[in-house]
Amino acid sequence: MAAAQTASTLAPRLRWSLFTVLCIAGVFNAMDRPIIAILKPDMMADFGWTDSDFGDLAAVTQFSAAFAFLFTGWLVDRLGVNRSMQVGATAWSLAAMAHGWALTTWQVVAARVGLGVTEAVQTPLTIKTVASLFPPDKRSFAFGFATMLAGAGTIAMPFVIPALALAVGWRGALVAGGIGGFISLLAWLWLARGVAQLRHTAVQPSVLEPEHAPQADSYGPILMNRQTWAIVVAKALSDMTWWFINFWLADYYRKAFDLSTLELAVPLAIAYAGSGLGALLAGWASTRLLESGWSPNRVRKTVMLASALVVAPLPLVLELNSFWPVAVMIGLVMAGHQGFSLSLFSTITDVVPEAKVGRVTAFGAFMGNMGGVAISLVAGRVLDAGLGFVPLFIFASSSYLVALAWFQWLLPVIRRPEDAAAAASE
Repeated sequence: MAAAQTASTLAPRLRWSLFTVLCIAGVFNAMDRPIIAILKPDMMADFGWTDSDFGDLAAVTQFSAAFAFLFTGWLVDRLGVNRSMQVGATAWSLAAMAHGWALTTWQVVAARVGLGVTEAVQTPLTIKTVASLFPPDKRSFAFGFATMLAGAGTIAMPFVIPALALAVGWRGALVAGGIGGFISLLAWLWLARGVAQLRHTAVQPSVLEPEHAPQADSYGPILMNRQTWAIVVAKALSDMTWWFINFWLADYYRKAFDLSTLELAVPLAIAYAGSGLGALLAGWASTRLLESGWSPNRVRKTVMLASALVVAPLPLVLELNSFWPVAVMIGLVMAGHQGFSLSLFSTITDVVPEAKVGRVTAFGAFMGNMGGVAISLVAGRVLDAGLGFVPLFIFASSSYLVALAWFQWLLPVIRRPEDAAAAASE
């Protein structure tokens, strides 16, 4: 209730403008993964890496981000949205630019660790912003909008990144991401000036400032909660597939269809378009169903089941010899992931008190990234062993159904705190 009240003090245009700038900053935050996947041959040629080496590099990035998530959720809860944006965008932009000076493998590893640690601010910051700026029934659409905007940015990357690499090299392409992050930060600071003035005139505190109500800073109460474990283990299982596709899809297209770096643009754009459209559709459908009277429990789990079923046919791509059906099916898989992930994030805002949203989100992201660590290590070794993509695609196709079964077991009913309080008083 408090979130809806504080959000109402902002004009809708300012609210959406701030959120849009945050989402654009998130595009630059996340663009390092598509960059290294697309430019994998250039980096492997420079440093003499094998598939296992590339998988290890991906795992290092994921592990550093996972470790940082244990602290960034707490940081966002303590600093609030405005200060977290300033600190986070500055840090991850500098880390991205550090790749421009990486001349050895260990320097690349150091830059990747720095980027993994600093970019971990983005996920809890986005969820915290949604919980602060939007009323509960509008949050699914906000999540969908955020992912759609991120998808639009990543659609452009397969076209832009090879051109950048040809002009300034793969290091320069990563530096460009850091420059974009600083531009986004400047736009945020300009828009947030009005919110700072509002803080001095409104009775209620600004939604961009940290909460001043007493709150526990530790993870202890969160880790003792079944709701937390329902969300974070489902996140780990589903994110294994997400990170596998992000790091290895370009490599699959190269090996299956002998595509060059420039020829990868279209199939990767289709995949990222599926990701963005899937998120937008899932967010729109969830909002409409909630407005029509469906309970959060029914909405979240229906969308999760539909999304899991969309991903299930993934191994069929291995039987297809035609490029276009494969590209379309991968796009559907990406859409399915985003629908599933959106429902998990929406569940956090449904069942977790706002003061703890950042930490629960961060712990979920920690588990998701640890899933990414595991699949990155396994994928590189499976491919080097000559087993191909068959076992990896079979696992990916089942991961969402397993995640949903776990989620249902630990969280049979999703109930918002106000609904639970009302039911208890009856």
